Amino acid sequence: MGDTMTTKLSSMYGTDIYTDRGKYIGEAKEFIIDLEKGEVIRISLESLAGLSGEEIKKVLREKSLLYSTVKSVGDVIIVDLENKTTVES
Repeated sequence: MGDTMTTKLSSMYGTDIYTDRGKYIGEAKEFIIDLEKGEVIRISLESLAGLSGEEIKKVLREKSLLYSTVKSVGDVIIVDLENKTTVES
């Protein structure tokens, strides 16, 4: 992302996610992190705990969004899905 956005990841769990047009997307359940870069790369709208590898792949494909779509984080997470490489269900 071009702008630096810093917040505690632990404070983002359970945060509601809305588009920049006001559409409710879901709740942030899990965050996928690129450990080499130290960056969040994806937000899952479902918990991944206890799922098999195939189930996790399905959730990430169908019920997650790229963190690069995040415009702002506060009381809610605002995302821009106009230029998305994101899958919604």
